[in-house]
Amino acid sequence: MTKPLTKTLAILAVAWGICLNGPADTVLSEPYQWHNAVIGGGGFVTGLITHPRAKNLIYARTDVGGAYRWDEISGRWIPLTDSFSVDFTGIESLAVDPNDTNRVFLAAGIYESMQSAIFRSDNQGRSWQRADVPFKMGGNETGRFNGERLVVSPFDRDVLFFGSRRDGLWKSMDGAASWKKVEGFPKIDDGAAASTGRRRFWNSPVGIICVLFDDKTMYAAASVTGTNLFYSPDYGDTWQPVPGQPIGLRPNHVVVASDGILYLSYGKEPGPNEMTDGAVWKFDPSKKIWTDITPLKSPDNGQTFGYGAVAVDPSDPQVLLASTFCRWNPHDEIFRSTNGGATWFPLFNGATWDSASAPYAGTMKPHWIGGIAISPFDSNRVWFTTGYGIWNCSNLTAADDGRPTRWQFADEGLEETVPLALASPPAGAHLLSGVGDIDGFVHDNLDLSPTRGSFTGPHFINTQDIAFAADKPQIIVRTGTVRSETGHIAISTDGGKNWRFSDSEPAPDRMGGTAAISADGRTIVLTKRDTTPEFSIDDGGAWNQCAGLPPGIRVIADEINPLRFYAFDSESGKMYTSTNEAAGFEPTTFVFPFATANAPDYGFARPADLLATPGREGDLWLSFGAKGLWHSTNAGDSFDRIDNVSRAYAFGCGKSASPNGSPALYLFGTIESLSGIFRSDDNGRTWRQLNDADHQFGWITRLTGDPRIFGRVYLATTGRGVIYGEPILQSKADRAEFRGHAGEVAQAPLHEQ
Repeated sequence: MTKPLTKTLAILAVAWGICLNGPADTVLSEPYQWHNAVIGGGGFVTGLITHPRAKNLIYARTDVGGAYRWDEISGRWIPLTDSFSVDFTGIESLAVDPNDTNRVFLAAGIYESMQSAIFRSDNQGRSWQRADVPFKMGGNETGRFNGERLVVSPFDRDVLFFGSRRDGLWKSMDGAASWKKVEGFPKIDDGAAASTGRRRFWNSPVGIICVLFDDKTMYAAASVTGTNLFYSPDYGDTWQPVPGQPIGLRPNHVVVASDGILYLSYGKEPGPNEMTDGAVWKFDPSKKIWTDITPLKSPDNGQTFGYGAVAVDPSDPQVLLASTFCRWNPHDEIFRSTNGGATWFPLFNGATWDSASAPYAGTMKPHWIGGIAISPFDSNRVWFTTGYGIWNCSNLTAADDGRPTRWQFADEGLEETVPLALASPPAGAHLLSGVGDIDGFVHDNLDLSPTRGSFTGPHFINTQDIAFAADKPQIIVRTGTVRSETGHIAISTDGGKNWRFSDSEPAPDRMGGTAAISADGRTIVLTKRDTTPEFSIDDGGAWNQCAGLPPGIRVIADEINPLRFYAFDSESGKMYTSTNEAAGFEPTTFVFPFATANAPDYGFARPADLLATPGREGDLWLSFGAKGLWHSTNAGDSFDRIDNVSRAYAFGCGKSASPNGSPALYLFGTIESLSGIFRSDDNGRTWRQLNDADHQFGWITRLTGDPRIFGRVYLATTGRGVIYGEPILQSKADRAEFRGHAGEVAQAPLHEQ
């Protein structure tokens, strides 16, 4: 479903401002291997593109998680864009060269407020060349599943067209290296494309949503309710409206069958956040006849909906599939026709569903079906996209005989979630994650999607924060967003296996807030948006305000002393401490030497993040974006800046490299002039870079080390799920030394490249 990113990522991307491979005199590099903590899917897959000449060559694009290529041998999706920065993790469109199985192109740009580029590859996405473009994109904006906007000419490999959101039609004549506007295309101006009243980027113009070839004739569709389908008889130089076309709805997909008939799906809104009406039409260019072939009219049983996708079997122009969109009860449906749309029947009646690879998906309804792809080589095989991943069927034609279709959740390797919280306790499961749209997980095995699915018991839309008691790590508190004004706090006493709501909670607010829990598990502190933090000493039975704290300030617990809590106010620069179980706080004498009252809202990356060091009382770290990394050893009475850290966007601690040594420090930021992911084994005096240019993962919003395995770090990304990294051991001696430090790593098999 929609990822809760904000346009303020643009601020972060600009603030980054440093090349990943810039020089740094005192930073060493350490080779790491990177993997996903497996969830399986979880985000909106916005498009599927099959290659017409290569069996099983299929690509997927997503709204915030980049692009993928299917590998038939392994039965997995291969991520193609881990080298991209956050600006390019939203894929606006994807195109293949119909005459070359190696060439693939991406139109990438997550928001109109950020950078946009078109990437080209001659090796199926293993490496890319980038061309910055003057037109903006919106891979996570309104109409993001519409398409395809990008197309390669079947007659000239160097010619491509792209339909933009605001700036008309563009053409490249050098294989996507440079672009020029097509001046002959009609001006499209529909203002705000949606009326949802949601955030700005959910109301952005959608513009030209599709460009395609039918022999020498070209077609282009625009997301407007008036005249919206145009054709060009001269290879894209001049354009005119297709006569007799329906108006009143917006097209979102256009496909052409092998017999030249066009099929279009429509919605009243461009989607995906709402769609209240829609239709499916066919157009015969030779006869200039339009026919309404809508399978099921809206509203149905009092429910309004539209249509999200239409597909035609490459092997049979009479076989069609069309999907509803935003039909929530009982779920969206795919209809099948074997006679060009004259009659339809639903595919999901009596269908079987296999979600064994990602058990959480078994609780999800098929929804936001914005993409359908039928194999050009096997009419039995079809894929469709949802707001949480991809389903695949290999017996599609069984439906023609009234037999049930079988669907398998096919998201192995496609990890598109937005983690909001990470916790790695010293006992129990190595990782707990809070995730946007699908709550969160206890990761007992990092290589398998959690067998229990998402958190059992209270279910949140988003789990926003997770905290465990340092001395009793089986006691865990998490907070989350729900649609009501209560039910935002869940408590587990068995390491996250089971959860219950707290008996009560502070002032109503649909947002979950942040949580802290004392080392002994007795005291819980909750901070909700714009309210004074409150504490409870009876498992959430009663709550009282934390005296002395300003509203909205995040509180953390000391890792040793259960009486101590801390808070930092990024607006005033003041530190606060409590020695009475959070009942009252006093400011320390130290005030940070910079004004922050006008600091921007950094979305997921909090402008200041305070962390208590495991195993040390009164030992604190403060990561503060462009203001660097700070350390206190006296409970916040004073802080020293770590001089070699110029930017600190995410920070965490993990197991020490030696017995009784300093905990490993992990940082996403900038050391001197080098930006990336780093580890320090000596309290910040020296650092090692752990990632390289091929492993950027967009943006890292949270990270934490594993307290039981030296060298392992967990990353929360903005669309590539939870990534974890471990050192690549270069020799048997290194491996033996690593195991001596790591404790449990001798029993935890290391992944090999």
